Parts: sequence; structure tokens; C-alpha cells
Amino acid sequence: MSTLKKIVIFLTILVIAFPAAAFGYVYFKLNGIHDSSVDQNILNSTDYKSENGITNVLLIGTDGRPDEKVSRSDSMMILTIDGKNKSLKLTSLARDTYVDIPGHGKQKLTHAYVYGQENLLIETIEKNFELDIQNYAKVDFFSFMDIVDALGGVTVDIQQGEINEMNKFIPETYSWSKNPDKGEIQYMEKTGSQTLKGYQLLSYSRIRHNDSALERDRRQRNVIEGLINGVKDLSVTKYPNLLDTILPYIKTNMKPTQILALGGKVLSLGDLTLKQMEFPIDDEVHSTGHIINHKTGWVLEFDPDTVDILHDFIFLNILPENNEKLKQTSQYQQDNQNN
Repeated sequence: MSTLKKIVIFLTILVIAFPAAAFGYVYFKLNGIHDSSVDQNILNSTDYKSENGITNVLLIGTDGRPDEKVSRSDSMMILTIDGKNKSLKLTSLARDTYVDIPGHGKQKLTHAYVYGQENLLIETIEKNFELDIQNYAKVDFFSFMDIVDALGGVTVDIQQGEINEMNKFIPETYSWSKNPDKGEIQYMEKTGSQTLKGYQLLSYSRIRHNDSALERDRRQRNVIEGLINGVKDLSVTKYPNLLDTILPYIKTNMKPTQILALGGKVLSLGDLTLKQMEFPIDDEVHSTGHIINHKTGWVLEFDPDTVDILHDFIFLNILPENNEKLKQTSQYQQDNQNN
């Protein structure tokens, strides 16, 4: 079962949106979300690629339901605050990526969280993608609806092929919503730009079977942009209520001063437009999707050389579609097929 890649809300709302004037109030609130259980040595190490002025934050969305004690990291993204290139970037990591999980062998990336929660997931990502992660933040499944409703809804563009799948999930997500003002259940009836309630947007984010998991990632990044726009337009008077709604669901290794300092870096970028990338690169050239065995199921195996494409995006600000390495290998593959 799928969830929304919702954890980016943590920085878009808590870090990007709140002004310095609210420092004291925000500091007090943020102090309650610090998680001291994560192994800070993993985050502080510099065993893999990193650069001064560029901060990578692992954003985790778990898929736990009521009464579940163990959940997977259904949503994994790297939020890059790039002070060198004045850019804000978001990289989706496919949950079915076939990776080497330390101590557990080759398995899907999403399983790392089950075995060792944040510590093992961070270690797995760093090892397989040769990339240092400086911080992390986590949100659970049910927080998403409350956050969206606290914003007054989020606007996304609904396509024709998504309506039926959305409506399949809506009865379930409607029953999960605890918002007393959610009103009567409303199904999707039209395409185009629409402002959705929490349970509707959660249904949108869970669509998968009408296309692919990677298309679901695209939808979820659309949701993230809608969330950022919602925060930008939010009245300052509504910040306290938004904080009270969000904070019970969030855990992070960052202390309040670190969060606010990172927020200052984000604001200094000026342009908060998100540049986006999906990794692995799913084009049947640089990665291959197939069934490993009955137990493991379908996985996405990536060419190790494509880690350079990921690094170029994060550290050099080169979008995959503009990357000469990617163009050259794609053209080489195409030429061989033609011959």
C-alpha cells in the first residue's frame, strides 16, 4: 500500500515559511521534535561525496497504520539546499531500488527502514549512492491529511486517467480522516486544477496501479509543489495552528537552532522553485525493472555509473535531461539498437 511523499512538508512549512519574527515561539515548538536516538556519527561522517555550502536532508515518509508496530519507509526523498548554485532540489528515491543493505544483503531499499529504521536507511543510502546525508526528518502516514486541511487544501492538476483510481481510495481515506469539518464524502468528477481536501489528496498520492510507481512519484512531487504554494499563501496568524497540527507527527535529528539556520539558508536562495529528479533513471537503459524471485518480487536495478548523474544534479546543478553523460549513453544504446 502506498503513501504520499509527504515528509518534505517538514522543511517547506517549518523552515521555509516561518519568519524570524516568530523565532521564540517556533524555537519552543521545534524543541519537541528532536530525536536523539539516531546515530549522529553516521550523519556527521564524510565517507562519501559532500561539498561545503550544499546540505542534503533525507526525508522519510513511513506507511504505518493504526496498531502497526513495524512500518516501511514508503517515501524517501533527498532535499538539497544548494547555497553554491542558489538552488532548491528534490530527488525521489524509488522504494523498489535493488540495493545492498548492510548486514542483510541485496534487497529493496524500502526494507532498510524495517530492519534498522533511520540509522540503517541512512547508511544504506550513503553506501549505495555514494552520497553523504547531513540530516533527516520523518513523518508518519496519518499526519498528511491533517497538514493539508490545516493549509485549507492543496491544489493539483487531475488527469483523466487518475480519476477512477482516486475514487477507489477515497472511501478508505475519508474514514481515516479525523477532521470534524471534512463534510460529506466527495469523489472526483472532473479533470484539471482543483483544490483537494486532505483525504482526497492522500487518495491522489496513493494512485499506482493505473500506471507505475515512478508516475506515482511524479504525482507526489506535484503535491509537494502545491504544499509549498499553500504555505507561501498562508496568513501569519494561522502559523500557530499549523505548528500544533504538524509537530506531533515529526521527528528529526536537527535541533531548533539547526532547523532555523537551515531555514535561513533556504530563504537566502531567493528562488524556491523545486528542481526535481527521480533516481534510479528508469529508461530500460540505465536501469532495469524485473522480478528477482518469488520472495523479493519486482525490483529496479540501476547501472552504478549513473550515480554520477545523481551527483551532477545535486552538486553541479545539472538536470538529467541536460546531462551530456546521459545523452551520450542513451544515443549509444539507440545506435546499437538501430544497427
